[in-house]
Amino acid sequence: MRKILSCEFNLDTACVELRLADGTLLSIDCTAVESEVANSMYQRSELDWLIYNDPLAYAKLILDGDPVRYLKVAADSRRSEVDFE
Repeated sequence: MRKILSCEFNLDTACVELRLADGTLLSIDCTAVESEVANSMYQRSELDWLIYNDPLAYAKLILDGDPVRYLKVAADSRRSEVDFE
């Protein structure tokens, strides 16, 4: 991946925006990603947490990672914690 100069969530567009060293601006439509990969409220909650608290980790997950696999592990483990309380 090319060098990232800035990464932030734009509340007006509901996109995580990355500015790269070569001047490229990437915009990740968070609503579209959520609709495509999240199958439960727990998975949507996990994505929302990343978007607001660590947009760079969110961008790396979407661009370089496997978001479906990540959500199965992260969100499903949270769901089981809630079910036992």
